[in-house]
Amino acid sequence: GGGAPKKAAPAKAKAAPKGAAAAAPADPQTLFKPTFARSRERLKELLGRGAGAVGSKVVVAGWVRTLREAVKGTCLFVELNDGSCLASIQVVCGQDSTKGFDAAKACGGAGASLRVSGEVVESMGKGQAVEIRASDVTVLGATRGGPGRTIGAQTYPLAKKYHTPEHLRTHAHLRPRSRIGSAVVRVRNALAFATHEFFQKRGFLYVHTPLITAADCEGAGEQFTVTTLLPTEHEKAAIPMTKDGKVDYTKDFFGRQTGLTVSGQLNVETHAVSLADCYTFGPTFRAENSNTSRHLAEFWMIEPEVSFAVLADDIALAEDYLKYCVAAALTRCADDLAFFEESKTEAGLRKRLEALVATPFKRLEYTEAIEVLKKHMKDGSAKFENTAVEWGIDLDSEHEKYLTQLYKGPVVLINYPKDIKAFYMKLNPDGKTVAAMDILVPRIGEIIGGGPRGGDLGGLQA
Repeated sequence: GGGAPKKAAPAKAKAAPKGAAAAAPADPQTLFKPTFARSRERLKELLGRGAGAVGSKVVVAGWVRTLREAVKGTCLFVELNDGSCLASIQVVCGQDSTKGFDAAKACGGAGASLRVSGEVVESMGKGQAVEIRASDVTVLGATRGGPGRTIGAQTYPLAKKYHTPEHLRTHAHLRPRSRIGSAVVRVRNALAFATHEFFQKRGFLYVHTPLITAADCEGAGEQFTVTTLLPTEHEKAAIPMTKDGKVDYTKDFFGRQTGLTVSGQLNVETHAVSLADCYTFGPTFRAENSNTSRHLAEFWMIEPEVSFAVLADDIALAEDYLKYCVAAALTRCADDLAFFEESKTEAGLRKRLEALVATPFKRLEYTEAIEVLKKHMKDGSAKFENTAVEWGIDLDSEHEKYLTQLYKGPVVLINYPKDIKAFYMKLNPDGKTVAAMDILVPRIGEIIGGGPRGGDLGGLQA
């Protein structure tokens, strides 16, 4: 006979062995009492409180963007920004109600640094919910843009008007004070933080790779040389030479020729075959004498190495990473992205980024991409400056952008001809292509490249 099955007794948790270490707390801050606290409130948090901040006493500090007098000089309206966000806050100072009024009035205006104490009140001005009615103002630094470096803003480089990137480059020390300069810094900060956040959450180890190296990872001779053989002053000096007329780097600091790194890949690969999934993220340098916006002498590059993975895993990781970073910018830098949209070249920026996050990336074989391009060239729907589209070419940016327009979103090109990819890419069974991928995004073209490494020693040495 049957009968109802007996219920299993609930499992009892086993006690940790005597002497075993307790599990470490998830938050390191629980192990000590923090002591750092700002003596001011950042504008990002203050403005984030909105109307809820009305009535509160606050202390803020920042730099003057504009200062104007009213009521025959007995009232000041100061636009103050502290760099924590794009928005500024208006500070209202009265001759009879604000301690330090005369000093604030004589601070020189734009560029001066102030510390302000006061009460948050509802603002009557347009475009702002709150403002500060100042009770005390301290001038931390006056603007010395007057004749003979006297106090004044006559020659202060960042006036209220729009400034071109060229103008800002000539005043690089003040570039972060500009709206576009500060917005770029905040977005880069969000993307760098998101990069570490993404890989750390997935168990990757962050590896620091050398900036000065004797290895030319790309093998293209595009390194900046690092040497102590040149004189420190602009004077003639005997540079040690070998018998065959070449520079004798054995006399150099490291005893051999070295340069700034073009990639941390070789170094991080050695960690990936010992520690599994790793990544490096830092500056790289290319001595390419090109004046296009796609060739930089110095830039930061993210280089993950995924152990025990195939091409599909690499593609999935790259797609997730790109979407994570874009989503981080959308959620954490909305005001800055909205500011970028005001320029003629970036209209619709946020919608494009939202579309990238929401759209699955199209997988497309290189061979099929060539056929698609040739077909569209033949029927006249595609016109390129480089019309030599044949199997085996390295696609130009115009070809890559067209594919993203055609498929209405990012495209992952896979299985390239072996002759146009690095020698270390894994050869496919057809003997003609390698398991490589490039991610193409609208308006840019290639943004990420990668693929499995070849494991055939003979093929690598060939």
